[in-house]
Amino acid sequence: MNSQNILLELKEVKKIFPGIVAVNNVSMDIRKGEVHIIIGENGAGKSTIVKMMAGILKPDGGEMLLNGKHYAPENVHEAQQCGINIIHQELNVMLNRTVAENVYIGREPIKGPFHVVDVKKMNRDCQELFDSLQISQIKPTDLICNLSIAQQQMVEVAKAVSTKNDLLIMDEPTSSLTQKEIDNLFRLTRKLRDEGVAIIYISHRMQEVAEIGDRITVMRDGCYVGTRETKDVDMQELITMMVGHKIENIYNKTYYSPGKEVLRVEDLTGLRFRNINLNVHSGEIVGIAGLIGAGRTELAKAIFGFDPINGGKVYINGEEIAFRGYNTSRAVSNEMSFLPEDRKSEGLCVNMSIQDNIVQSALSKLFPKGFTHKKVIQSEAQKGIKNLKISTTSEKKRVSAMSGGNQQKVVLAKWLVTKSSLFIFDEPTRGIDIGAKSEIYSLINDLVKNGAAILMISSDMPELIGLADRIYVMKDGELSGEIHANETKFTQENILNLAIMGGN
Repeated sequence: MNSQNILLELKEVKKIFPGIVAVNNVSMDIRKGEVHIIIGENGAGKSTIVKMMAGILKPDGGEMLLNGKHYAPENVHEAQQCGINIIHQELNVMLNRTVAENVYIGREPIKGPFHVVDVKKMNRDCQELFDSLQISQIKPTDLICNLSIAQQQMVEVAKAVSTKNDLLIMDEPTSSLTQKEIDNLFRLTRKLRDEGVAIIYISHRMQEVAEIGDRITVMRDGCYVGTRETKDVDMQELITMMVGHKIENIYNKTYYSPGKEVLRVEDLTGLRFRNINLNVHSGEIVGIAGLIGAGRTELAKAIFGFDPINGGKVYINGEEIAFRGYNTSRAVSNEMSFLPEDRKSEGLCVNMSIQDNIVQSALSKLFPKGFTHKKVIQSEAQKGIKNLKISTTSEKKRVSAMSGGNQQKVVLAKWLVTKSSLFIFDEPTRGIDIGAKSEIYSLINDLVKNGAAILMISSDMPELIGLADRIYVMKDGELSGEIHANETKFTQENILNLAIMGGN
């Protein structure tokens, strides 16, 4: 290997947090003009190591070399000046600013003697950037707060590529994207690679690894396990390297005869969807597929009472519940649970402990007389931590100090305590590693086995096909089709066709 082709080299880099060695003497190199995949379970140290590269964290030992010279950025700005940018797994957007303002923050075009921001030029430049990236559903003048999580993620991608990059780090960039948007991102990634840009790509989606990566580095428990050429590696070998043992059938799906109807939606109309008719029975998993902007998340939020309903009816166990004044509290009292797509702002109280988060939605069930008991709360929290294998030293640890994958597990643990009859999962495995996914799939199958009804939204098509008994497909706020698992058309190609072309 020509040393001149090495852009960034790590030599025995270490990072220590209180009570844990997050990265332990890791040595690796990143080459110019390659897509370098970093994989590993949650807590493996992937995000920590790229945050050191991007100037967010400082190493506690070892050395980094950029183009053969000592590299120790004091902050993100200094790393960016050296040509290193990062697209975070957790979005870093200004919700009350426009898309263009987010993309060009700190780099706004200026005009006139008073150096005011040239808004027209900024919007025009942003539109040209979006055109080049084939981003069509987002306008420069849109407020970020009005966009879906997936759309916000595409804005973050655009922001990163709008600057000069020698190294672009993508931390779970496709976690909320549908296949069409993923294909577009991969097209952009290959274009940057061919122009000589080095790409670090962190992903939990194993099907992406072979498609986009040139080399793959595996980490486990903060340590470097090994690096493989993508063309020479077997996926089962990678999974074994990640988790330390073999995982055979990840979905482990068992099909049951559906029981009674738990959820029925009739002609439901809301903010970004209309005339929706669907149902879910006990003992079945019903998926919802569709592209960004199809209205999937908005539908789920309306059913749960999070968003307003403009028309139609919602029935739980045969009883109409979506009447005037319907809200999330009434949804929970009707044995409904909702795992949201945006875990940080909608699913968790990040400044509270794991323990308090896990029990907060079940307090009325755990303590019907209103008097809480610390031992019961602690017991339920410890049970949730054990069942979902949440990585923590204590149930009293703040959720804000946890990795994204472990935060997602806390949200799931919170709703499992409620023992609901209907679970609505919106991207349930977003940002979760292959080992944890297998565990969560087993939990979902256990819920169904015990009679729960599950309505699941996922942008991970193999996940939907691997788990669902039926899949409804949405396009532009309407249902464009329904496909059953026992049908020959229960394929990714047919689902995408319904999502893009509709049912006609």
